[in-house]
Amino acid sequence: MTSFMDRLFYSTFSNAEIFRLKPAATVVSARRAGTTATFEQLNKYYTMTQMPVISSRYWNMVHGTTPEEVRKDEEGMQIMRILGKNMAYYLKCIEAGKEKGVKPPEIEKITFTNFIR
Repeated sequence: MTSFMDRLFYSTFSNAEIFRLKPAATVVSARRAGTTATFEQLNKYYTMTQMPVISSRYWNMVHGTTPEEVRKDEEGMQIMRILGKNMAYYLKCIEAGKEKGVKPPEIEKITFTNFIR
């Protein structure tokens, strides 16, 4: 997944408005471990392109080898339900803002700083 995300976000970084202000959520599924590092790594793509990251009450992850096992992860399933509700709420807020004429922030020209002098 990160190989795909590297290519997708690198190819569009010069035209970052493609992703700007689009809500994003990372969902990670694993048999046992590795989910927190993966979750953190994937979220970085969103924050560098001005994408609001939608969260739940905990890290957006479930555990299990099969869909049936994942459904038995009651905590993980609750996290996914809350995430879905939060994403729906955010999307409704965007729509309501558009209807009321709320404009998104102006796009600033990117400034780069080189500390090597």
